[in-house]
Amino acid sequence: MDRQHWRWRIALGLFGFLVELLPACASSQGSYIWVDELKEPDRSPAQAEYLIGVGDLLNIQVWDQEKISARMRVRSDGRISLPFLNDVEAAGKTPVRLSQELEGGFKSVVINPKVTVVVEEPRPLSVSILGEVGKPGLHTVDPGAGVAQALAAAGGLNVFAHKDRIFVVRSVPQPTRVRFTYEALTRTLGQAPFFQLRTGDVIVVE
Repeated sequence: MDRQHWRWRIALGLFGFLVELLPACASSQGSYIWVDELKEPDRSPAQAEYLIGVGDLLNIQVWDQEKISARMRVRSDGRISLPFLNDVEAAGKTPVRLSQELEGGFKSVVINPKVTVVVEEPRPLSVSILGEVGKPGLHTVDPGAGVAQALAAAGGLNVFAHKDRIFVVRSVPQPTRVRFTYEALTRTLGQAPFFQLRTGDVIVVE
């Protein structure tokens, strides 16, 4: 009897542990943060500036040096080619930083070079849109676009969509699941209309 009694106590204890554990697992899998509660990390003006990427069309002007000035797209390897400098890494840099690096590179052939870099045609932003939308899949939107513009590109919500269960899943700088309502997006309420999508974001409409 004593042995059976202890077996029952162990079984009941294990069952109680599992009961307590399951809600925690469920909440971690379905965790999210409302867009109005989202706190983006503070960024300096240099960090907030546009970062050059693959496919961007750049206009690079070297003052009083037309022969080494050029318009070109950033290649798939993230580089551009310029006279005297050959391949230069451009992707991931701001226009200001790239111009400074080019000035340093041109010093060997130009006296006191002055370089300006302008992004004439930014690359389109690719966003995956899944769930209850008219045209789920990968869609391109303009840089700086928000959730409402992306949903419009996907044909809008379908009749099965829950208008208060729209999520943006973002993996960097840390995994985050941001929740929106359709009303906030369309009526410009709170922070929802000002949220800007980034490369790698996934929109899920439940």
